[in-house]
Amino acid sequence: MSSTHSSENIAPQAGDESVTVLGRALNSVLSAGREILARRRPVTTAAAGSTQALVDLCSELIEHRGEASGLALAQEITESYRQLSTDDRLEFFKRLATDFDIDREALLTAAELYRQDPAYANLQEITRATEAPRQKLFRRINTAPDGTRTLVALRGELLKLLRQHPELKPVDADLKHLFVSWFNKGFLELRSIDWASPAVVLEKLIDYEAVHEINGWEDLRGRLREDRRCFAFFHPAMGNDPLVFVEVALTDGIPGAIAPLIDRNREIMHPDEFSTVVFYSISNCHPGLAGVSFGNFLIKNVVEVLRKEVEGLKNFVTLSPVPGFRRWLKNADLEGLVDPSLIDKVKAPVNRTVVEAEVQAALTRLCAHYLIREKSGALAKDPVARFHLGNGARLHRLHWGADLTGKGLEQSGSIMVNYLYDLDKIEINHEEYFDEGKISAAKSVMRLLPQD
Repeated sequence: MSSTHSSENIAPQAGDESVTVLGRALNSVLSAGREILARRRPVTTAAAGSTQALVDLCSELIEHRGEASGLALAQEITESYRQLSTDDRLEFFKRLATDFDIDREALLTAAELYRQDPAYANLQEITRATEAPRQKLFRRINTAPDGTRTLVALRGELLKLLRQHPELKPVDADLKHLFVSWFNKGFLELRSIDWASPAVVLEKLIDYEAVHEINGWEDLRGRLREDRRCFAFFHPAMGNDPLVFVEVALTDGIPGAIAPLIDRNREIMHPDEFSTVVFYSISNCHPGLAGVSFGNFLIKNVVEVLRKEVEGLKNFVTLSPVPGFRRWLKNADLEGLVDPSLIDKVKAPVNRTVVEAEVQAALTRLCAHYLIREKSGALAKDPVARFHLGNGARLHRLHWGADLTGKGLEQSGSIMVNYLYDLDKIEINHEEYFDEGKISAAKSVMRLLPQD
């Protein structure tokens, strides 16, 4: 992507010199490791770039002991994986599931020994036997300079295949298990992003924005003006590649539509008028980190930062889509939820033309029902609702016609939601949601629910 945003005048970030020194040291170790491998490694019979060649490298890495040569070998694996075709990657995933799985007989033997003698040493044998060799493989690949990023991308590819290839689920489970440890809160760095941030970071924002598309550099500049903020979590192993970021609007009230918030030609308010923090877009940047939670920490950290930075803030809310609403609505049995004469109308696509008032009202009531009463297990069915309610927010208000973009109409029927973060009740709401399945909602929202 070309850009008019120059990084030439951006001051070096703190620690750049130490990073350069570390990089030179790492390159020196890698170079030595490659020389050692070249001297020791026998000629392989598998064709370079093939799945079998990569599997052979992985087997070699698991058994390898040398530090420098092991690092070089791990880098070889990351480079070889990136060169595989889509079909070869699927084959590689299958080999990970079979060739690097647990040894069933060893596990049963260890369990029998523990049954006979529940000594700690025998328990340790069970622990070792229940860890698939691929976990050791992934940990060693992670030592390569681009190992973490490669493994995250690998899982992103793997997740696309699980529905058709459920036999790969153990591989996914092992990667997720490792990622939860590697990307825990203690390793995350919160950064504020503005127009002076490195161009590579700003490009990532444009590429990764998943809620409200950023249409080029001028659009991005508008989202980083004085009345807007952007924060992201970064991880040392991922460099300037954010894990998740949130876009924030500072306003004088709780908004009911997205267009004014992202209008780059809007009138900028005076800071003394700010009373409300609006989280209007949260984007997870890497599909391979699905299931590894960052957003809850991000919102809470941003709240603390902004409370110190801006005086007079009273409200902390979102303006959120309802991405699962229309998908649920199309297939839902609406008997008893809406007047029979309106069923076909509420199931029909919503467009930008005038919608009958009774249809608007019916859709809003159905959306309230969907958010509060439709569940996935004991939790809210809608993924965005599940996220914010799980963080302790309250379902505060629904807005018809809040998002008239094609995506907003297709997914949410134009409806958007305010989730309110009442700082005194976040922990209570969080506990009640997970312990009792209770959804905190304003009385005005509860009154929208269709009567049983």
